[in-house]
Amino acid sequence: MKKDVFTLLGGFLTALLFFFGTIGVSFDWFTTESINAFVIVVSAFMALIVNIFAVWKNTHVSMRIKQWLRKKESQKK
Repeated sequence: MKKDVFTLLGGFLTALLFFFGTIGVSFDWFTTESINAFVIVVSAFMALIVNIFAVWKNTHVSMRIKQWLRKKESQKK
């Protein structure tokens, strides 16, 4: 699914490139290569965010749950 989202992003930017070319607006930096590079950067950034969240969740949230379970178990005794 993630790959599909980034493919759609690249397709949208390519459509913008063609639209701007049709109406006579051109940017030197807005090319097919820059669009592909941007899509790669966005996908890498999203992977970084997901991995940072997973590390945070596995270290801090799991630790808090374990502490809460130990506290609850000690209260039962």
